This record gives sequence, C-alpha cells and structure tokens, in this order.
Amino acid sequence: MKSIINVGIAGFGMSAKIFHCPFLHLDSRFQLKKVFERNSKNAKQYYPYVDVVHQFDELLTEDIDLVIITTPNQTHYEFAKQAILASKNVIVEKPITIHSQQALELAQLAEKQNVTLSVYQNRRWDNGALTVKKLINENILGDIVEYEIRFERFSPNKNPKAWKETGELGTGLVYDLGVHLIDHVVDLFGVPISLYADVVKQNPNSGSDDFFRITFYYEGKRVIMSATKFARESAPHIILQGKKGSYLQPKVDNQEALLIKGIEPKGNWNKLPQEQWGILHTEIENEVIRKKIEPELGNYQAYYNNIYDSICNDLPLKVTAQQAYIVLQLIEKVYESAKCGQKLLINL
Repeated sequence: MKSIINVGIAGFGMSAKIFHCPFLHLDSRFQLKKVFERNSKNAKQYYPYVDVVHQFDELLTEDIDLVIITTPNQTHYEFAKQAILASKNVIVEKPITIHSQQALELAQLAEKQNVTLSVYQNRRWDNGALTVKKLINENILGDIVEYEIRFERFSPNKNPKAWKETGELGTGLVYDLGVHLIDHVVDLFGVPISLYADVVKQNPNSGSDDFFRITFYYEGKRVIMSATKFARESAPHIILQGKKGSYLQPKVDNQEALLIKGIEPKGNWNKLPQEQWGILHTEIENEVIRKKIEPELGNYQAYYNNIYDSICNDLPLKVTAQQAYIVLQLIEKVYESAKCGQKLLINL
C-alpha cells in the first residue's frame, strides 16, 4: 500500500492555483511532483520544487499516481481518457466532460482499468451545503417544501478567459456554476421528477450564457437554482423552507475568497464572523425559536481526504464519475427545457 500519492496537475490557472495546490502542498499524504503548462512555468513561482512539463503525456510516467485535470472544459474528455488508459487515478475539474455519454464512457473505462476517477465537486463541502444537509437530516425544519440556492455576482464585463466566451457548448454559466448546484441538489434529494429552466445571455456582449434559473420538481417540494453576473446587491445565498420552519444563509461559503487572498487552509482559517451566520426560525419541542446559528464549517480538504482513502485504503469514493454522468444528463435537459420553453419530465 502506498503511503504517499505522487500528483501531476494539468494546467495552472485559477483552479489549480486556488483550489487544488494549496491543499496538496500542505497535505503530507500527497506529493505535488509535476505541472503541465503548455508554454509557461508559472507553477515554479509558487512551488519551486515541482517539475514543469510542456506535454500532457509527461504526466503519465511511472512516478505519477494521480493526474488532476484543470485545463479548459473542451479538453477534459481526451486528457482524462489518455490518463485512464495509462492506468492513472484521475480527478477532473467540473464538468468532467461536455457530453453525458463521454462521462459514462470514462466511468466504464476507469472501472475496466481499475483506477479511481472523480470529478472535483468541492462545493458539496461548502458551509451552506453542509448546514442544509444537517438541518434536513435532523428534521429541524420538518418536511422540506422549497429550497432556493443562488450564486450572484456583479461582473458586467466579459470573462477574461477567452475560452469561456466562445459560445461553444460547455462554456456558459450552466457548465460553470450550474454543475455545482445540480450536483449539490442531486446529492441532497436525488434525481427530480421534472425540471424547467431559463438560460439566457443578459449581457449582449457575452459569448456564452451568463444567467440561469433552474427549477427541479420533487414530490411535495421544489428546488430553485440560479446564477447571474448582474447582482450588485445579492439576495440570500440559501433559503430553505420546511413545514415547521425556515433557514436563511446570507452569504456564499468563504473558502474561495480566502484562498484567492492567499490564506493557507489550515487551522480555523475559514471560521465565519457572527454577522455572516444564518437565521434559523423554527419550532423545537413546541417552542418557536428565531436565532442566528453558526453554519457548519466548510471543508474542501474533506474532498482530498476521501480521494486518499479511495486510492490507498479502498474506501468508497464520494464523488463518482457515475454521479457526474447523471448531472450532465440533467444539464442536457436544462438546455432542452430552455430552448423549448417547457417543463420536462425526467426519466434517467
């Protein structure tokens, strides 16, 4: 059994720099050995000990156990397939692929090659996602009737990453933030009975969709997911309504913002100030309460804890390629609904 996992990362943009490398660098169970950059050597400025290579297949050598793919979405399928065929364990940034059938193919190929294949759905470990799951599991609000979760930003200019503005399938906001939200909701409630979606370009200069509102319908409840780049003043990030009470969380998880500032993910690095706590208004033991509660502590490190346990200890993988396949099938239904303007039944 290996005690240290040697890692090669494809790409050194925001994803690798902000979400992956800070955790790998501090975790003694992982050794960041190689970074694939086509022309530059930016990784050396942050991690002088890594080898920077300029060909993807240079990540597939015998000394690498895990390949992490953070390159543009259109490259995910080919790079992941190449790594799996080289018998490497693989993590792919979301979305795992553009088309659902590609995700299914990779899932089957990874099983055949007996390697771990996961997609980086770190936002299952957002403080809001963890808090909502706890409130539901503990039945604090009674039967859930409605859940709203939104990502709202004010970013009126085109995305500086040119590949995200080409208009190609896989480049819009649904394939960016929508993938996270759909994965989170399916993890909570399973596959919906039906869905309705509105997907548009609010900025006429955008090359790709920059707004969505997606509604999932379940027996007795509905879930509304939305994202926009035109919210200078944002609404609550989370609104969870049950038959006994409500939970509102004002702000999105703080881990991304702290990582962008260069704060290392160790200790109580992401503990929330009280003004950012959520509001719980419910009935417990026949007493109505309304108070601020501290959300569960967000924990992106938990994703890599599970990756290590999957590869080294043969424990179940929490974010699987099969789950990513389901998410992509639902995204395809989202675009179909937005195009025809109708509510669609789901039969996956």
